[in-house]
Amino acid sequence: MRPVTLWGVYHANGGLVGELTYVIGKLRGTAHCGLCDITHGSVRVKPKWKTLEASLGIPFRLVHLNEQPPRLAALTQGSTPCVVGESEDGLSVLLGPEDLEACGGSVDRFGERLGEAIEAAGTSTAT
Repeated sequence: MRPVTLWGVYHANGGLVGELTYVIGKLRGTAHCGLCDITHGSVRVKPKWKTLEASLGIPFRLVHLNEQPPRLAALTQGSTPCVVGESEDGLSVLLGPEDLEACGGSVDRFGERLGEAIEAAGTSTAT
């Protein structure tokens, strides 16, 4: 079933300590998040990301690991970053870590892959 909400889960904790830990890890080469590379430039959200998000027609909620609702955290544990679709049928992973990494930080490539995943989710039948 077609998602009514999209969740993007970063592979990092939020808050001052979480953000600082991620930045230091990124600089040291010990932390990486493919979704961060897509949504953010060096410091702030990419303008292209904002444009894509506005064009989706589906609410897209970006959350850090420690900001996830419990049922989302149960699904994504050990498989972040990712994008999850929420529909009347529940939650399902639309794009996993490998999918996001394959975008190479490109908002355009992400938009294409997300569109394909949403299309596939909208045409699949529940079992």
